[in-house]
Amino acid sequence: MGEFRDLHRKGDPFILANAWDIGSAKMLAALGAPAIATSSAAHAFTLGRPDQGYVSRDEALAHAQDLVAAVDVPVSGDFENGYGHDPDTCAETVRLSAEVGLAGISIEDAALPDDKAYERELAVERIKAASAAARGLSKDFILVARADGIMNGHYDIEEAIERVRGYDAAGADCIYVPLPKTIDDLKRVIAATDKPVNVLVAGPYANRTHNEFAQMGAARLSLGSSLARVTHRAIHDTAKAFLSDGDFSGLAAAMPGSDVDNLLI
Repeated sequence: MGEFRDLHRKGDPFILANAWDIGSAKMLAALGAPAIATSSAAHAFTLGRPDQGYVSRDEALAHAQDLVAAVDVPVSGDFENGYGHDPDTCAETVRLSAEVGLAGISIEDAALPDDKAYERELAVERIKAASAAARGLSKDFILVARADGIMNGHYDIEEAIERVRGYDAAGADCIYVPLPKTIDDLKRVIAATDKPVNVLVAGPYANRTHNEFAQMGAARLSLGSSLARVTHRAIHDTAKAFLSDGDFSGLAAAMPGSDVDNLLI
């Protein structure tokens, strides 16, 4: 088994820290993150673009390769819908991801640039093709199948559970249903598969603790773009204060540059 796979233990979730550039990846690794992930949204923000379908596969791969080179922990790619609708494209994306050194990727079932969900049969076929490609690699590779329809408002928990079971049977290594409507729904997702389940710590789930997620049986806790958006909140609130009111007090909370330097060396 690979180092990244070994981190995925139901009931003992590790934190997969989503970074958005080399500096944030190095800081998070220096602070103890056992693995790093890209974030499609946070990466898009660094390019001055919105989330969902505005970053090309080549750009995402180059960004991921930069993070792989910057840290000594496994890196996973948040690769949207696999950068294409057909199963063969998903398989190709898996192979290209392994070539740049990624330990795994996630593929969602939103038919980007529209966020409507693929029909379930096609969604499962896409994961089946990606899984076959992952098993054909010379290195261990964690394929995460995402059911994004609840988060995007296109299907309910019952449909999500059916997709979870389909993705499991198709060979996904880890299952991910971002932001179920309730904690009970999240528990249903975790109970629907023997595979490790990733939980997105965002929105109302940010008010839960690591121990609570462990008791639910989660195996992995990712941040998505949440941490990046914390920095955007700081930029927004601090800059608005000094640009509108001449109030620079927010800058007093800045982390000392020497402390940042020490995390980057």
